[in-house]
Amino acid sequence: MTDPLTALILGVVEGITEFLPVSSTGHLLIAQQWLPRQSDLFNVVIQAGAVLAVIPLFHHRFHQFIFNWRDKAVRDYFLKIVAAFVITGAGGYWMEKHGFKLPEKLSSVGLALLIGGVIFLVVEYWLGRRGKDKESGELTGVTWTVAIACGVGQLIAARYPGASRSGTTIVFCLLLGLSRPLATEYSFLVSIPTMLAASGYSIFKTLHHPEAGAPPENWQMVGLASVIAAVVSFIAVKWLLRYVQTHTFVAFGWYRIVVGGGLLAALALRLM
Repeated sequence: MTDPLTALILGVVEGITEFLPVSSTGHLLIAQQWLPRQSDLFNVVIQAGAVLAVIPLFHHRFHQFIFNWRDKAVRDYFLKIVAAFVITGAGGYWMEKHGFKLPEKLSSVGLALLIGGVIFLVVEYWLGRRGKDKESGELTGVTWTVAIACGVGQLIAARYPGASRSGTTIVFCLLLGLSRPLATEYSFLVSIPTMLAASGYSIFKTLHHPEAGAPPENWQMVGLASVIAAVVSFIAVKWLLRYVQTHTFVAFGWYRIVVGGGLLAALALRLM
C-alpha cells in the first residue's frame, strides 16, 4: 500500500538519483527497507517520469536531430546514440531470455556503490595526472569506441544494482578521452531511449501478465510519485550539467564510498 508520504519520499529519491552517478535502483532498494515495499510497476513508472522530465534540457540536441539531420556531424552523433541503445537492448533481451533477474540484496548494492566510488576517485586521479603530463588529450567528440563502451556500460549497470547506469557510462567516457561535460551529456542522451524502452516494456509486460494475487495498483499514488520524480529530476540534472563544467566527480566518488561502506558495515553489524 502506498500513502502520500511514501510516494513523496520515493519520488524525491528517484528524481535525485536517476541521472546522478549514484544509482537510483540502489537508493530505492535502501529506502524501501524502511518504507512500504512497492511493486515493480510503481518503480518503473516513476523512473519513466524522471526520464521524460529531462528531455527539455536537451532541446538543442533534439532540434538538431529533427531539423538538421542532413548535417553529417548530427547524423553521426545520432547514430552513435542508436548504436549504444541497440547494444544495451540486445544484451538486455539476451539476459532476460536466460532468466536473469536483478539481485535485490543490500550487500550487492553496498559493494557496487563502494567499488564504483573507488573507481571514480582512481579515474579522477588518473585524469589529473594525465592533465599535468599532456597539454591536450581530450576527444572533441564521441567516437564509435565510446558508443560501444557506453552500451556495454549500461549492461553492467543492469547486472549489478548500485553500479549506476550514468556512473558506469560516464566513467567509460572519461577513460576513453571525453571531457566531463561531453561525457555527461552523451551518457544522459543514451540513457533516455534506453530507460524509456525498458520502462515501456516493463509496464506492458506487467499490465498484460499481472502477478497472481498482487494487490491492485494505486494509480493516484503512482501519478503523485511520478510528478514529484519528474520535477526533482529536472532540477537535479540541470544542476549537474552546470556542476560538471567546473568540477570533477570526486565528490560523487566519496559519497558512494561513504554510503556503500556504511551500508556494508550496517549489514555486518546486523543493524539492517
